[in-house]
Formats: sequence, C-alpha cells, structure tokens
Amino acid sequence: MLDIILSQITAGLVLGGLYVLIAIGLSIIFGLLGIVNFAHGNFFALGAYFAITLFNHFGYPAVILAPILVGVVGMVVERLLIRRLYDKEPLVSLIITFALALMIQALLRQVYGGVGEPFSAPPFLSGIYMWGPVLITKYRLSVFLVTVVILIALWAFMQFTSFGRILRAGARDPEMVGLLGIPLPRVLTAAFGLGCCIAGVAGVLAAPLWTVTPAMSELAIMPAFVVVVIGGLGSFAGAVIAGLLVGVVTALTIQFRPDAANGVMYLFMAVVLLLRPRGLLGERWERFE
Repeated sequence: MLDIILSQITAGLVLGGLYVLIAIGLSIIFGLLGIVNFAHGNFFALGAYFAITLFNHFGYPAVILAPILVGVVGMVVERLLIRRLYDKEPLVSLIITFALALMIQALLRQVYGGVGEPFSAPPFLSGIYMWGPVLITKYRLSVFLVTVVILIALWAFMQFTSFGRILRAGARDPEMVGLLGIPLPRVLTAAFGLGCCIAGVAGVLAAPLWTVTPAMSELAIMPAFVVVVIGGLGSFAGAVIAGLLVGVVTALTIQFRPDAANGVMYLFMAVVLLLRPRGLLGERWERFE
C-alpha cells in the first residue's frame, strides 16, 4: 500500500507541475490585462499540436520551437482581438474569449481531425527509475525537473529583470506604468504572449502523457482556474503550492476513488475558500476590489 501511495504522490507532483505552468500563464494574463482568458487551455493544446508538427517535419530538436510559436500566436491574438476588450465589461471578455476557444478548437479539428495524435517521448527518456518503493518513468521525472527549472527561471525573470518588474508593477497599477512613459500596449502584448508561451511549454511536456486531441484544452483550463483561485490572485508561490496540491490530491483520488476524480479538485477549492477566501497566499488587490 505504501509503495502505491508514494508512486501516486510522485505522479501527482508531475501532474501538478503541468497545472502550475498553465495556471501561472493564466495568472500573468489576468493580473496584468484584467482578462479572464477562457481560451488559455487552447494555447496549451496548440503547444502539443505544434510539437507534433515540428517533430514530424524536423525531428525532436525542433520541438523546442513550439512554445515560441504559441507565444507568437498569442501576441497576434492580443493585437487583433484582446486589445479591444480592455475597456469593456468583464462579461464581454468572457464571451469573446469563450468564442475564441471554440474557434481554435474547431480549427484544430479541421486541420488535425478529432482522433488523438500519437506523440512519444524521446527514446533516451524511455524506461523507469525506482527508489525503494517509489516507481516513476524517466520521462515523468524529466518533466518534473524541467518544470522546476522553468519556474525558477520565470521567478528570476520577474524579480531581477527590468521587464519582469514592469510586469509586476503593471499588474498592480497599469495606468501608473503608462504615466511613467513605458509603452503599455507593447507590455500588454508581450505579457499575453508570455502567458501563452508558458501554456505552450506545458502542452509540449504533456503531449507524450496525455492524449493529444482538440478537446485536451478542456482538461487544462478548469484545473488552471482552480489552481489560480486556491493559490490566490497575484501569488507566484501560491500558484506553485496550489498546483502541486491539486495534482497530488487528484492522483490519489484516481487511485482510490476514480469515480470522484473529476470533482475532487472543486471540493478542495471550496474547502480552501471557506478557510481562506483570498486563497492560500492571496493578497488584497485594489484593482479588483
């Protein structure tokens, strides 16, 4: 029993890491742009499909370009569509981004079909590791380590670079950033692209683990919202902790109560919000209160 629990916790940490990547991208967009992006999960799916396309034409090394392409698509979408929503009611952005999600999913079905696309992990990552009772595949371990490196790099970028400080300041008070002479429209475009790029990274990492279909976006967007809510708006550390907790809780539930796996994260969210209405590490943001 102990070996099963430890193996599921390990698998849950990997799943939680993917949730963290998706949620942080969503949080960046929501915090700076004030847009609830229902199409965020579709950028996750685009990352997986771009990875498959690049692999089929150029091999595994080209897969690294997939998140960059997703970020470029995100910036184009922001320039053409999202930018028009900044001064609109929140309900308008919800409707428009939901329509955008449906459009991207329909385009994926048109281009790739509705059948799942196969995508295998690189051969050098095949096999398993065993540490005592813990059993994990080499690829899952690699996904977790890559996720940790990306999160550390993103934290350092937000803390120690000029653009990262602009992003954090803009999330608090975008009007003040504009008054300081910083070209806010370019910052918003870059922020949206960065959030989409991070979702694309998660899609690339998840492609060998999940079934790559246009509907995989639906499996990503709701956990991302749950993680953002549990962690607390604007909290990088909160999103990391919440994502890992949601992943572990989900993995353990799949093992012992698979019929409840789809709803356990929402129950977990409800319990956290009853105890901490702003989330685990949430702050008071005047912009949204």
